[in-house]
Amino acid sequence: MLLSMQWLRDFVPYEGEIQELGDRLTMLGLELEEIYNPFEAISPIVVGHIVECGAHPEADKLSVCKVDVGEAELLDIVCGASNVAKGQNVPVAKVGTIIPGGLKIKKAKLRGIKSHGMICSERELELSDAHEGIMVLPETLKAGQNFVEAMNLETTILDLGVTPNRADCLSILGIARETALGFNLPLTMPKLNLIESGGNAADMLKINIDDPELCPLYQARILEGAVIKPSPDWMRFRLLSVGVRPISNIVDVTNYILFELGQPLHAFDRDLLKGNSIRVGLASEGLKFSTLDEQERTLKDADLLIWDSERPVALAGVMGGMNSEISNESKNVVLESAVFRPGLIRKTARRLSLPSEASYRFERGVDQQLNTFAMNRAAQLMSELSGANVISGVAKNEPTPWQTRTHDYRHARCNSWLGLSLDPEFSKNAFTLMGLEVNDSDADRWKVTTPSFRLDLEREADLYEEVARFFGMDKIPSVLPRISKTFDSAVLADTPYGFFRRVKQWGRGVGLHEAINYSFVGDEDLDLLGLPTEGRVHIANPLSEDQNVLRTELAPGMLNTVRHNLAQGNTHIRIFEIAKNFVEDTTSDTNTREQTRIGVMLTGQRNAAEWPHEHGDADYLDVKGLIEHLICDLKLETPEVSLVEDHSYLEPCIKIECGNDEVGFMGMIKPDIADKYHAKKEIWMADLNAELLREKVMNHDIQFALLPVFPPSRRDVTAIAPVSLHAEAIQKAILGLKLPLLESVELVTVFTPEGQDKERNISFRLTYRHAKKTLKDKEVDKEHAKVLSALEKALPVRF
Repeated sequence: MLLSMQWLRDFVPYEGEIQELGDRLTMLGLELEEIYNPFEAISPIVVGHIVECGAHPEADKLSVCKVDVGEAELLDIVCGASNVAKGQNVPVAKVGTIIPGGLKIKKAKLRGIKSHGMICSERELELSDAHEGIMVLPETLKAGQNFVEAMNLETTILDLGVTPNRADCLSILGIARETALGFNLPLTMPKLNLIESGGNAADMLKINIDDPELCPLYQARILEGAVIKPSPDWMRFRLLSVGVRPISNIVDVTNYILFELGQPLHAFDRDLLKGNSIRVGLASEGLKFSTLDEQERTLKDADLLIWDSERPVALAGVMGGMNSEISNESKNVVLESAVFRPGLIRKTARRLSLPSEASYRFERGVDQQLNTFAMNRAAQLMSELSGANVISGVAKNEPTPWQTRTHDYRHARCNSWLGLSLDPEFSKNAFTLMGLEVNDSDADRWKVTTPSFRLDLEREADLYEEVARFFGMDKIPSVLPRISKTFDSAVLADTPYGFFRRVKQWGRGVGLHEAINYSFVGDEDLDLLGLPTEGRVHIANPLSEDQNVLRTELAPGMLNTVRHNLAQGNTHIRIFEIAKNFVEDTTSDTNTREQTRIGVMLTGQRNAAEWPHEHGDADYLDVKGLIEHLICDLKLETPEVSLVEDHSYLEPCIKIECGNDEVGFMGMIKPDIADKYHAKKEIWMADLNAELLREKVMNHDIQFALLPVFPPSRRDVTAIAPVSLHAEAIQKAILGLKLPLLESVELVTVFTPEGQDKERNISFRLTYRHAKKTLKDKEVDKEHAKVLSALEKALPVRF
């Protein structure tokens, strides 16, 4: 929201420092983003008085002027405007001035006559599009005055950030209320002096509203005999200061009221409206309608329109139509002032990519009780600026009148929430200054009535926030909260959030860094990984072509993270991500099916520093170890792995199963794909179904077992086996014997002798333990012999 200081002072007599005002408004919730001069580009322009003006001896269309700019000597300036004349006051750009557009004024010789400056038109000063002649200034100005000061142009604009809930601050009036609150200043509303004449608008125009839920209020005034012309300088320059291009007196008034009071208005050419009625109703599916920007729009049956007796004439709350716009030939005007359902306007404006100052306010909510005042003030200004007669009465339909809202307020509870010890009188004074009505007959539970312009005050907690704003958010002391465990803590662990938090703690604990990537990737990323085009969910309005589709797997985003880290010189990458992937599903309400996944990706050296750690790059054993560690940490069954023959971007690809359910996969990114992401070393990754893992965790049967009391006895055994025989097969064979004394079997090492390519040595450590006594060597040897004998019979191994 752009705030003009001159405009603000029409409402509140603030004379303090601009920065102080910005700081106070920031603490009240309106963040100051910038202070600037909107007419800085023309600040070097001065007022000149044409002392002499004669024809150029060598050119019929040029004039030679002697101009007084307040200096000792008159300036000779050659001018080509047809309206230049002796005795005029004009804007002059002296030699060395850079005018808007970047042109630097230099000494020049035009057809043999020297020119020492430039007499400017309004278009050259970017004050309007008028360029038929030079800009003629009021006779009361003095030569040499600074043009900006002489014309009383705004020199200070505050750019304030307004949060979506504070729709009341999208106007000069709204910010004036906050200024009055912050500095305890009186607030003065514009004076209304509307003169009506003849007729009755209610009889001349009927208002029909199809659905009161979509339009609580629609009213209009009728003006006759308007003369369409440019607005006076004070209005044009004020609109320019807040970034609005002046158009004509009637249209400019609607924009002026929008910024001043926050109520969007629209003016129709009454002679172009069919019949004597206005209807507010929805469009039909596929209806074509041309808006004021000369674009034909295809509408849906959820778009709200303003209709005359035969056809649509405006896209409600967004933009008017070309078929009823105000033009230079317009004489009679219908001035619309309405309230529309915010969500409906927002959806229409977003879908059509048609943002406007009007929709920006309607979609946040406007003040229904201020509506009539805004319309009457606009009608008054239109009458004063165009000479139009305002027909008596108002054509109005208000099927849903404004309902006053009252909330409970408990001061003791407010102090508890804010951590303050404020007096009740402080809160009462704050509410009163904000325009709220307080009934404190019950000291413990006040009744606070909120005004129609504060749509954001919906509950008691919002009143606490108002007290905090008035006290000063920056003044509330910082106190560490008391932290205590509750029964809710245990409940939280059973939620998806609690499970994912547990996984994140595991990831940080094993030395992984969490990656948080956009859900958006590019079609090129998915194509590079060979992922199918079927099921992709494309973005209607992507941020860029590199982010035009929702990810169907985690790999593209994580690979982009790897590429970014490598570009920054980080070659030791160990990351994990918990995020959703998205696949098109027509059976879903959103046409999209989501699934939460856990991704792990490693590349580069196994350890960040070589000494005293083992040297080497991350490989399959690293990623497999992490997955086994996670599943073990979740207290799930020992995972089983098997090779997948073909995968689009992993080679090899290993399927991970847990309790007969496939929970994910892992493997190495194909070298040609890794090269596209600038990886010089192997990239290993794993992708797990987080939702399935959580389901398994939630289905745990908790079992209790006695801790071992007696010592274990361990035996190491090395099996000489063919290279094709997996160590897992030997381990399963040993455990399959189900010997009562055998507690565990662990793989110790795998060694292939030099020059041997058919056999290798696989060493295991077997642990034996009895639950009720200490084992003797002969008992262990007997059990161990059973293991060796059974293995020799079942598998092609020898010891």
